[in-house]
Amino acid sequence: MGLRKASSYSKKHVVPFTRISKQKKYAYAKVVPPKQIVKFIMGNQKANGDGKFPHLLTLVADHNVQIRQNALEACRQFVDRKLFAQINGQYLFRVIPYTHHIQRENKMLTGAGADRTQKGMQLSFGRAIAKAAIVKKGEGIMSVAVANPKAVALVRTLFKQIKSKLPCTTRIEYEFTSKPAAITAQ
Repeated sequence: MGLRKASSYSKKHVVPFTRISKQKKYAYAKVVPPKQIVKFIMGNQKANGDGKFPHLLTLVADHNVQIRQNALEACRQFVDRKLFAQINGQYLFRVIPYTHHIQRENKMLTGAGADRTQKGMQLSFGRAIAKAAIVKKGEGIMSVAVANPKAVALVRTLFKQIKSKLPCTTRIEYEFTSKPAAITAQ
C-alpha cells in the first residue's frame, strides 16, 4: 500500500511532532521512518567560499505548508542532475528545510462490513508513515548560487519546472551581491 495523498497533511495546521526518546516508554513514535534526503548541499563549495557565485536564487513558499521528504528528494534530484549536466562545477545548490516532523495515519479497514468492526478516530494516535518539513510563509525551500546571468535563467526555468512537485505555491527570490552568496551548512 502506498503513501496517503499529501493533501491530507500538507495544508493543515500542525504542531511539530518529533518526540523520539532513547527510553522506549517515553517515545510516542516507536518507529521513525528513515531519512530519504541524501545530501543537503551539492556543487562547488570551495568556489562559493572564494566569492565566485554572486547570483543567489531562492525558491520561497507563499504560505505555511508541510512538504514531504519524498517531494523534496524528487526536486533535489531533478535540479541537481540538470545543473550538473548544464553548468558542472559552477553552482552551489542547497536544500534548506530538514524533515523532522513525523506524519501519522490511523489505518482503517475498508470494504463491506468494515464499518462495524472499526472504532473510528476516537483518541487515535496512528502509525508513523512519513517525515515532512514544516515550512512557514516566506521561508526558503531551495537555493542555488551561480556565477553568471545565463545560469540564472537556467535556474529560474528549473525552479518553474519543479513547482508541480511541491504542495504549495512558490516564488523565486533573486539576490546579487559582490560578496559570496550566503549558502552555508546548518
